[in-house]
Amino acid sequence: MRYLPLSDVDRSEMLRVIGAGSVDELFRDVPAEARLKGPIDGLPMHASEMAVERHMTALSRKNMVAGDVPFFLGCGAYRHHIPASVDHIIQRGEFLTSYTPYQPEIAQGTLQMMFEFQTQVARLLGCEVANASMYDGSTAMWEAIEMAQRITRREKTLISSGVHPHYVSVATSMAQFTHDELETSQPTLTATTDAEQLIAKIDSETSAVVVQYPDILGRITDLAPIAEAAHAAGALLIAVVTEPVALGLIASPGEMGADIVVGEGQSIGVGLQFGGPYVGLFACREKHVRQMPGRLAGETADVEGNRGFVLTLSTREQHIRREKATSNICTSSVLCALAFTVHLTLLGEKGLRQLASLNHARACEAADRLAAIPGVELVNDSFFNEFTLKLPVEARPAVHALVERGVLGGVSLGRLYPGVEALQNGLVVAVTETATDEDIDAFEAALKEVVQ
Repeated sequence: MRYLPLSDVDRSEMLRVIGAGSVDELFRDVPAEARLKGPIDGLPMHASEMAVERHMTALSRKNMVAGDVPFFLGCGAYRHHIPASVDHIIQRGEFLTSYTPYQPEIAQGTLQMMFEFQTQVARLLGCEVANASMYDGSTAMWEAIEMAQRITRREKTLISSGVHPHYVSVATSMAQFTHDELETSQPTLTATTDAEQLIAKIDSETSAVVVQYPDILGRITDLAPIAEAAHAAGALLIAVVTEPVALGLIASPGEMGADIVVGEGQSIGVGLQFGGPYVGLFACREKHVRQMPGRLAGETADVEGNRGFVLTLSTREQHIRREKATSNICTSSVLCALAFTVHLTLLGEKGLRQLASLNHARACEAADRLAAIPGVELVNDSFFNEFTLKLPVEARPAVHALVERGVLGGVSLGRLYPGVEALQNGLVVAVTETATDEDIDAFEAALKEVVQ
């Protein structure tokens, strides 16, 4: 039975109250070319469950599975080994259906997990306080920009050319509905980042400077000079981390002066999963905690003096004061946050550092071998587990040619920056601990054929 509680009269009255002439007006922000005019061509109006399963299975067989071939994709989503125990724990019934723990007396397990997650994230990102996750890395970056605007009461944000273009796209889309002014640019295939150019642009109108660390090309820059210049002008530094495993080997953004550190936690505990769901990381300095979005789990004591956990500073949030909330994002990806916490707990500090070292060593080996191919140039002079190659041919068709040879050999910059001629030969390669010697051999051999 379909549940349709509203009558035509009810709908007409609702439209009258909000001042809309029709339901279609509610979708006016969606471009006309993106709206369906009717049923999708070729899609049957109905089918049996068995027929749908068979059809979807046939479609899925067209995919090249990450674990079946040499895999070198990255650019914000990374393949790492996840212990089986992670999946086992997060599928326990008490965690699988977790939601906002409004009643702490019956949600101590969830609240403690959130508290432990916050502790891990704060230590990893080098900040004093972290929230209990955001939806994903891109929306976390936008929330950081809005948070900086509330703190500084300024509206101009400088975004480094090295920030992931998808993250920039999300921020640009959201900024259409606010008064924020975003100044963006595109990267160049050089070893140096745009740190000096960013510093030169900071002025008294700047709210924040946003820098990715490592950036979209895998380059690593010293954030301290940028932080110093931003603070001198009364602005904040926002650092974006899309590969948190890197922080097991390189200095954290908080150590170098970042005021807000956000990012994507997918690398730790969360599989690739066709692009989601993922888990956004968000941390900041304690003095800014009341402007931070998202839920906060705090430690307290009950009437008998026993350790306990509760949601704290909830008056910032949309379920308390919607019109004055720091954010109206309702999804905090708690199950993915649990996977992150379980995996990081199993690794421990020593294990994370070992994992990071292994990633870097594998990447160095692959970079040296691929850059030795005639015509192939290594752009980076510093990187963690991801680097950029400049090919003698256009990278996008080269990627397809590699797929035909059974290798998922990186992400072409032409895909990320369509139409930008100077970037068409750029190929971003990620090498994690899952890449074997045989995988690197296969990639090297295939790339030699493709660039001839």
